[in-house]
Amino acid sequence: MRTAYCVDTVRAAERDLMARLPEGALMQRAAAGLAAACADLVGRVYGRRVVLLVGSGDNGGDALYAGARLARRGAGVTAVQLAPGRTHAGGLAALRRAGGRTVAPEDAAGPIRRADLVLDGIVGIGGRGGLREDAARLAALADGSRAAVVAVDLPSGVEADTGEVRGAAVRADLTVTFGTHKPGLLVDPAREYAGSVRLVDIGLDLPGEPDLEALQHADVTRLLPVPGAESDKYRRGVVGIAAGSARYPGAAVLAVAGALRGGAGAVRYVGPAGHAVLARYPETLVSDQGPERAGRVQAWVVGPGAGDDAGTVAQVLASDVPVLIDADGLRLADVGAVRGRTAPTLMTPHAGEAAALLGVSREEVEAGRLAAVRELAGRYGAAVLLKGATTVVAGAGGGGVVRVNPTGTAWLATAGSGDVLSGLSGSLLAAGLSAVDAGSVGAYLHGLAGRFAAVGAPVGAHEVAEAVAGAWRDVVRG
Repeated sequence: MRTAYCVDTVRAAERDLMARLPEGALMQRAAAGLAAACADLVGRVYGRRVVLLVGSGDNGGDALYAGARLARRGAGVTAVQLAPGRTHAGGLAALRRAGGRTVAPEDAAGPIRRADLVLDGIVGIGGRGGLREDAARLAALADGSRAAVVAVDLPSGVEADTGEVRGAAVRADLTVTFGTHKPGLLVDPAREYAGSVRLVDIGLDLPGEPDLEALQHADVTRLLPVPGAESDKYRRGVVGIAAGSARYPGAAVLAVAGALRGGAGAVRYVGPAGHAVLARYPETLVSDQGPERAGRVQAWVVGPGAGDDAGTVAQVLASDVPVLIDADGLRLADVGAVRGRTAPTLMTPHAGEAAALLGVSREEVEAGRLAAVRELAGRYGAAVLLKGATTVVAGAGGGGVVRVNPTGTAWLATAGSGDVLSGLSGSLLAAGLSAVDAGSVGAYLHGLAGRFAAVGAPVGAHEVAEAVAGAWRDVVRG
């Protein structure tokens, strides 16, 4: 499992470690890992032209010491000093001893244009807001050059704790981060600026639970429901799908498709799209008598394509089993009814739906995904899965660790994809997973299935559903 810690926790761990190490040893560890990553990226170091963008903080020192190591291996290294009077003295001296040179920001265009590698050490993890004008100009020059851009710990201009980008920022091909991931490296929009991320172990002892975590194959394997010798379809769990309408029968079909592949033993469908569901999936148990008379289920999915059927949403929310609320169900669900539930609830909005629930703009949600998912989870007292380029999952109440999903593809932005995810995650709820685990595992499998189905080309939601089994096998095989 990958974990990410906030700035205050990282800094406290760094202080504790520095107190036990000789002066400067921690920075040398970081610089060694950074130089090694740069060497791996460019291949042959000798003769390469390297430009360091150096600010006044420790990130600038890391860049200078790494630049000195590259210079000793035959690279031509030029440091651009954005704050000459406050440049890290030891790092600057090391670079000059190794044969590196310095230039002022106004003289940086030529070296950057000719560079093979640009190392971003402008701002550290404590930076807030976008880059200042002179730094923004250098970032734009690097972005427009042929050079590979490597960020030190975090791309300058993005916010470490939130993943927000409030102005100009460096766009890196590679980010070399130290000790632990920072939340902004895992969450959009900042994640888009980080490029590939390489973690360098510098010996930090990080106490307590992280702020973010991202599941990996081994974590998902441990959570997947596996039937035993004594299992039957009812012991494995039954998921109820209350979805679809005369206008949107396809939403019901796609939600059922996801549910049938999610680990539950049986799927009950309730709604007006029964004929469409049976035509595609004859194994579905279909009822037109409403949720209260559908038969026993271990979890409900309500809302995909439901139109204005507030009565069905209310009936499902009144049940005593876990409930997943999606799409129209989010609009129709009463806040008090959700907060008053004693069984787990998982809400699965996309950014537009989350914005409507919070009374803010979609742009605000997309710019601050962590804040939005925590606020929604707190307001409704429910677990929330916020869909998007980065899918994040918060537990009921909004406190504790937020899960971020590492799988997916932009081709999943297609009609009906969310219906498949709802059915899949609802089935995992019925199989016994917690709301956070069901949402996280569902998103992981769904994203992986999207990759497998697309393979770099447009894909339909039904194809994503069909690829879930292959994603499941891939996870189990490791």
